[in-house]
Amino acid sequence: MKLDILKTDGSKASKKAELKDDIYGIDPNEHAVYLDVKQYLANQRQGTSKSKERAEISGSTRKIKKQKGTGTARAGSIKSPLFKGGGRVFGPQAKRPMT
Repeated sequence: MKLDILKTDGSKASKKAELKDDIYGIDPNEHAVYLDVKQYLANQRQGTSKSKERAEISGSTRKIKKQKGTGTARAGSIKSPLFKGGGRVFGPQAKRPMT
């Protein structure tokens, strides 16, 4: 199979490229191409999610309530993962680039 070679402006060059029919002469499977592109794009997204841990939450570090006499469990900080708005315990962490 011979194909025209195009210049950067889109016009045809004087040369032609010779391609093997057993490789380039087949009809592409569109679903297989779709799956490969989808997997490639998913792999590009790897390592981009991150959640805040206890030390990264904004807020005070004061003790929420007194240690004894309230009838509830001991509570130390509003940043605790047990409270609404607290940090995640084992959340996803962004991958660091290799240096």
